[in-house]
Amino acid sequence: MSLRFARWAALACLPLLLAGCGGAVRVDPPVPEGAAAAACKALGGRLPKTLDGVDRVESSPASPYVAVWGQARIALRCGVTRPSTMAATDEVPEINGVAWFNDPTRPALFTAIGRQAYVEVTISREHVPGNVLVDLSGPIKAALPQTG
Repeated sequence: MSLRFARWAALACLPLLLAGCGGAVRVDPPVPEGAAAAACKALGGRLPKTLDGVDRVESSPASPYVAVWGQARIALRCGVTRPSTMAATDEVPEINGVAWFNDPTRPALFTAIGRQAYVEVTISREHVPGNVLVDLSGPIKAALPQTG
């Protein structure tokens, strides 16, 4: 193989190599305890590999309480604390049996409430939140018992 061909091949493959070098997406994992931790681990095994057209990718640090699709276009954290902006009098819509609180100060942030653990989902503008929440409601409903 000539040196010229080797250089051309290396340059031609560079975009493919760089595309695969994105690495894991950094997401701070929550630290649930007890029944919430067990329920969140059960949820992890039920989550879809593809969500609203994007594939699930690795997160860093690796955690059974975090799932990411499409380089953080959609990120899920199970076992987070109760949303601080949520009031007892807030009306919360229900999608397929799961109540979703939408934080008014962070419109891309949705939290599944009334379950054994709070599940926080951040959805980029590239996606329709309703589509994502519909697809996540089934696994959440199956893995996390309702508490209220």
